[in-house]
Amino acid sequence: MKRPLRALSAALLAVGCLVSMTAARANVIIAGTRIIFPAADGEVTVRLTNQNTTPALIESWVDNGDPMSTPDKVKTPFLVTPPLFRMEPNRDQSLRILFTHSDQPLPTDRESVFWLNVLEVPPKPTSLEVQKANTLQMAIRSRLKLFYRPAGLAGDPVKAPGELTFKATSAAGTAAVVVHNPTPYYVTITELRVTTGGSAHKSEPGMVAPMSDLTLSVADLKQAPAAGTAIEYHCINDFGSDVVLKGAVSP
Repeated sequence: MKRPLRALSAALLAVGCLVSMTAARANVIIAGTRIIFPAADGEVTVRLTNQNTTPALIESWVDNGDPMSTPDKVKTPFLVTPPLFRMEPNRDQSLRILFTHSDQPLPTDRESVFWLNVLEVPPKPTSLEVQKANTLQMAIRSRLKLFYRPAGLAGDPVKAPGELTFKATSAAGTAAVVVHNPTPYYVTITELRVTTGGSAHKSEPGMVAPMSDLTLSVADLKQAPAAGTAIEYHCINDFGSDVVLKGAVSP
């Protein structure tokens, strides 16, 4: 990639981050909400659709979790092609994500998580558009989780959310739930509710790493819930669908 284009990515990155957290809507739509990368395949394809009536400049790259990453600074074992292109209005375009190599071998007994970035830069307004009204241009960056899944992992990723277990704890006057994930798959929790005393108390969302624990605080609950307390939680499956499950606080 040419140096001026790298500079463009870095300059627009902060704007892209800001817009991604607001109500601004991207015109270039990414098929799906997450990417599963089977190691045995060596590559995956992601489809983009430009729903606008104007073209857009698209730049894409994979980072390892740094939301301030830029394509010239990232070091991941993935190559996205084409990395930079003009996308015509009302057209589709496929991105190929290829596994290249890793300076540090990735685990073979569990998933690894990365992020696909798609930066959309709108065309410069014409002189007539500028004359008619004030304009504000914004680059929009979308980030999707990319799960690298080694071959032969134990268990079933579809059943992984149902394998979670829960323990109660508290700190600084706030209750929390410690979520244990015994599986080799990442599990994303979008919502978790603890029902005690006839009331449901919502925790913060989070993603539980494979074979790890995650502590989710329950802001409006002061005391740790007792063993047997009912828990309802929502997870996202491989297809991006919401799955609702029930559990209970372990002794």
